[in-house]
Amino acid sequence: MSGAEHHRPIVWTIAGSDSGGGAGIQADLLTMHDLGVHGCSAITANTAQNTLGVPAINAVSGEVLQSQLDALLADLKPAAIKIGLLANAGQVRLVADFLRKLKSAAEAIPVVYDPVAVATSGAQLTEDSTGAAVLTELLPLCDLITPNSIELEWLAGTDADSAEAILKAAHQVRGNHSAALLVTGGHFEIEPGTTADLLCAGSDENASNDWLIGKKIDTPNAHGTGCTLSSAIASLLALGYPLKDACVVANAYVRRGLRQGDSDHIGAGPGPVGHCGWPVELQDFPEILVAGSERAESFGVFDKTAAANFAAEFAQPDSHRLGLYPVVETVEWIEKLAQEGVRTLQLRIKHPGRDLKEQIERAVAIGRRHDLRLFINDHWQLAIDCGAYGVHLGQEDLQSADLKAIQQAGLKLGISTHGFFELLYAYQFRPSYLAIGAIYATSTKDMSGQLQGPEKLARMAALLPGYPLVAIGGISLERAPAVAATGVGSIAVVTAITRAPDYRTAVAQLRSVIDSPETDREKPSRVES
Repeated sequence: MSGAEHHRPIVWTIAGSDSGGGAGIQADLLTMHDLGVHGCSAITANTAQNTLGVPAINAVSGEVLQSQLDALLADLKPAAIKIGLLANAGQVRLVADFLRKLKSAAEAIPVVYDPVAVATSGAQLTEDSTGAAVLTELLPLCDLITPNSIELEWLAGTDADSAEAILKAAHQVRGNHSAALLVTGGHFEIEPGTTADLLCAGSDENASNDWLIGKKIDTPNAHGTGCTLSSAIASLLALGYPLKDACVVANAYVRRGLRQGDSDHIGAGPGPVGHCGWPVELQDFPEILVAGSERAESFGVFDKTAAANFAAEFAQPDSHRLGLYPVVETVEWIEKLAQEGVRTLQLRIKHPGRDLKEQIERAVAIGRRHDLRLFINDHWQLAIDCGAYGVHLGQEDLQSADLKAIQQAGLKLGISTHGFFELLYAYQFRPSYLAIGAIYATSTKDMSGQLQGPEKLARMAALLPGYPLVAIGGISLERAPAVAATGVGSIAVVTAITRAPDYRTAVAQLRSVIDSPETDREKPSRVES
């Protein structure tokens, strides 16, 4: 066994076997292998099925199911668990009891539940009493539930045939549970020619309803999409991806399989979805619906306040490669680095005083004198008032800043992102650049839950070739070559310069690794989703 194989995280699938090989544990294990984890299985039922239907469901006994779970736990402890078909209420209770003991004795293990109740062919896969047991016994132990609209109706006991009905049913199922919900949209259309998944995550004041929208892919070969999606999410959670990131990457993985899969020759009915490797093209990733856009009205999440400030398509910098990008706290640093020939800078004043406007005015004047791409962090109104080159905002600022005013003033806009979900969300605004972080742990801010590393950074950068991207977070001279190799055109640094023994030497060394030629002044190419 190779070292890479040995260090693959272990993911369990507790689900039914599909004798036709298109869904169930067969689809789960193909997905898990494709995404770089080691899959283990506990079979709940041996289904007799093919591409035309499901003639028989042969549930295993509680003793057989328990013995599989015990054997796995003794030797192959999971980093994540996916649950699929539970054929009866007894299996639901058995698995719930097992999870309670597991969670009480071990570190947090994410559990993804795909509430398989009805096959694509329309066959009922569970006993009538199973739904009630799921709601009371299993859901409180899950981190994410991934029903389609039919399964959502089964769990909620109500219709889910419109955006508003789906939102209502989703909140009804969540109730007081902390589990997130991803309602898959393959069985309904809110907009013609599109599919939309609803992701409900968080609790109380942090709750969010996010629609993940994509073009409908015209293929009959969609058998096993729900199994593939849920096992992909579990695999990504085991690999350390945050929940929202895992959901959008898994969404793209399924869409890639629908688009590139070649199973027309398999059976006389709908063939299985393809398992086609890591999604690397933007066309496979969903659009994250922005509540301030007009489009949000059709999806029941339109926000009038956000709409009043919403804007997209911001002015572009003179190059998509912004080069070395120091982020500094004082105007004095702006002056010193401008004299060293650094063109892209950010003034981030953490503790503003009464002279804040004066400092920004001084920085803007320096920027004009040296032809800088100078971005003001957070203080967008003062940046407008002082005629700054640009402004940089965090994700939370997008809800409160007047983006229309920034755009109308002609300012460039940079937006911070932390992972795939936030990158795709911020991309809907088409800002002047997107910052991706934190690449490594940093002393300036606790980003321990949002570290990307160069591998994730490379995967995100590949989605937007030719778009201005900035890597930020814990990047030193030693780490800069690995970051530059990912394809980003700019690297933001803080302490690598401000705490260097000789900042001039640090600037020269970093620029030799990452700076683009000063003659590279072409306009960035647009990337269409």
